[in-house]
Amino acid sequence: MPAPERRIPAFPGLQALRAAVAFLTRIPVDRGGSVDAAAVAQGAIYFPVVGALIGGASAGVAWALAMAFPTTIAALGAVATASVLTGTLHIDGLADTADGYGAPNAARALQIMRDHAVGSYGVVAVFFDLAIKTAATAALIGKPGGLLFLVAAGALSRSSGVAIGALAPHARAEEGLGTLLAGLPRPLPILVAVLGTAIAVLCVRLPGLAAAGLVGLAGVVWAWHCSRRLGGVTGDTLGAASEAGEVIVLLVGLVSA
Repeated sequence: MPAPERRIPAFPGLQALRAAVAFLTRIPVDRGGSVDAAAVAQGAIYFPVVGALIGGASAGVAWALAMAFPTTIAALGAVATASVLTGTLHIDGLADTADGYGAPNAARALQIMRDHAVGSYGVVAVFFDLAIKTAATAALIGKPGGLLFLVAAGALSRSSGVAIGALAPHARAEEGLGTLLAGLPRPLPILVAVLGTAIAVLCVRLPGLAAAGLVGLAGVVWAWHCSRRLGGVTGDTLGAASEAGEVIVLLVGLVSA
């Protein structure tokens, strides 16, 4: 049975913004744990903005470190900054999703993905994810305006997660991170995607539009694949989608900046 559609205020306010920051980062804005699932759903409209701010913080660290250290060190600092700010939220989802690929069937895969232990598939996936992001960031440091792709990557990857989470079926019937976005009004994920695209275009112009198209296409393919393999998406697969979205945007930056 599809999740009931949530009524989202036309202009979500400070509580919704605070919920988005609390959900996507480890910044202590959640006073006494008062942010609930409904507030996070309302805050989905702000996900691209929060993602852009995370990317901006990473870009700022990379720029500052590059003034005194080799670009590799600066890039590592940028990737570490994003990891600390987010508490490796999406990286953890990527690791769990990769571990699930060692399972013989969907039920076993979902069970493995609930296990907090990281297996060999997860380790390899995280290694390549961080390695690609570090190498791409190091290369972008030397390109005029290249670090703005980190901002675009933060915005587009989070908007993609909202769209997939709101529109794709969910593999688990019980409440979880993956179901927070289920049942949102249909116009909302479209608006979030437009906002993420607008941020990317403002940052890097035409390549931002190309990156948005590729991230959107990858999201559609990923949602279809998860539906066939797992019966739908989960919070872990949304995290994996977010990490993939960042990588795609950074790679677009390498060939266009």
